[in-house]
Amino acid sequence: MNAARVGRWLWGGSWGARMARLPLLPLAGAYWAVMKLRAARGRADAVRLPLPTIAVGNLSVGGTGKTPLAAWIADYCVARGRTPGILLRGYGGDEPLVHRRLVPQAVVIANADRVAGAVAARAQGAGVLVLDDAYQLLGVERDLNIAVVSAESAAASPWPLPAGPWREGRDALGRADLIVVTRRCASVDAARALADRLGRRSAGGPPGPPVCTARLAVTHLEGMRSGGRQELEVLAGRRVTAAAGIADPESFAAQLGTAGASVQLVAYQDHHAYRREDLERLVRVAAGGDYVVVTEKDAVKLRRQWPGSAPEPLVAVLAVQWERNGRALEQAVDGVLASARRP
Repeated sequence: MNAARVGRWLWGGSWGARMARLPLLPLAGAYWAVMKLRAARGRADAVRLPLPTIAVGNLSVGGTGKTPLAAWIADYCVARGRTPGILLRGYGGDEPLVHRRLVPQAVVIANADRVAGAVAARAQGAGVLVLDDAYQLLGVERDLNIAVVSAESAAASPWPLPAGPWREGRDALGRADLIVVTRRCASVDAARALADRLGRRSAGGPPGPPVCTARLAVTHLEGMRSGGRQELEVLAGRRVTAAAGIADPESFAAQLGTAGASVQLVAYQDHHAYRREDLERLVRVAAGGDYVVVTEKDAVKLRRQWPGSAPEPLVAVLAVQWERNGRALEQAVDGVLASARRP
């Protein structure tokens, strides 16, 4: 069992997991105190980037859909005639490649120094910045701060790292200008209930930020090398090997299962670097007549290595589908784009 799967078990609701977390609670308390102190200091020293800035991030470790949402926002900017600069740390090497495929018109800069990245993006023609995974990047000011919370995380351990998946507590949502609740396999009702809880404020208090809900849906499949489109129905009644080096591979497998496939999950660590033996295993499966289905994040690493003689894997194409209040996000982004036109 890899570290990611151990973490998901540890942060779950079973009796064994709750007992295993007990020795970690002092570390979680120390982590919480450090993050509180860091948040207080970071805001005081924040610097402004040279372009209007939209930041997207989350409170928990991975799997909320912040990268698909950042790509959606960048694509929205392109549709309105603006060139977005997507800034990210570039951890693992796959996310810049994913963004370049999802939004080819964007300027994608991977640099842990977001100020240097912003300067480079502006030099390459960007007029607005979209920061991926930047909610805890407290040293940078932003014009729109978006927090992403997954409906699936609602059942996780409430403790911060390492006893739970949380980088920050729910009180950190007070920094958000807008909250997006995402779901992959959770029900519509579960996402709506979480959105309602996050949107509540104490009586007499100031109004909270708008809360949107969105489904991260696999809409269709594409050949990894050919790009040929296939509908999800092609998986019905078939054996499928789902290969995923992402934060929540189980949800990916469950999404494919809703198409009527019999799914065997091959789960890797997030940002997994595919080795020769990994490739050989998947090629054998594909040659045996089963479908191999991968995420876009895995496809950008497998595409160049995959032998032309083997049947190509199918890439699951993920889309952001707004289910509630999506117009609030559009209006917020429009406001940033309007400021980008000012001299």
